[in-house]
Amino acid sequence: MRLSCGVATEADAEAVAALRTAAAEQLTVKYGRGHWSSAVTSRSVSRDLQVCTVLIARNGPNLVGTLTLTKKKPWAIDAAYFTPVRRPLYLVSMAVDPVHQRGGVGRHLVEAAKETARLLQFDGIRLDAYDAPAGAGGFYLKCAFREVGRVIYRNIPLIYFEFLLPSGREERSSS
Repeated sequence: MRLSCGVATEADAEAVAALRTAAAEQLTVKYGRGHWSSAVTSRSVSRDLQVCTVLIARNGPNLVGTLTLTKKKPWAIDAAYFTPVRRPLYLVSMAVDPVHQRGGVGRHLVEAAKETARLLQFDGIRLDAYDAPAGAGGFYLKCAFREVGRVIYRNIPLIYFEFLLPSGREERSSS
């Protein structure tokens, strides 16, 4: 597989929505209905494109993965669990085409996210993952994220992870 990563554009919105929906459907079939079961619309992806950085992975011309980064702290994140840094970035969604899962697409996207954070001078990446069989906690550990806490938020068990960039280890402040 020849993977390339880049930033999504409006022209990619429909394909990103279809990929996210396919990944959600696969999780639902495998693990049953849960918070991961939502279908995604191209309209919601278009909104993300306006306020977030949406990365995409392609295998040739085919979209095989997507990941969304934002500066805005998500509702389920409690900053008290994380290492205080000046400029955190949040990974808020990630999906890999079910046909291409376990083929390195997710890891490739995470490395692109780390590089994006470095280039934009963020201090680290924070995220939450479901603490359930459908969750991706083991994957984030393999990608060098560090578990910083486990919480129940609105009856949803979550694991908090962070990846600190060199500046995030040197300059501490509250966030």
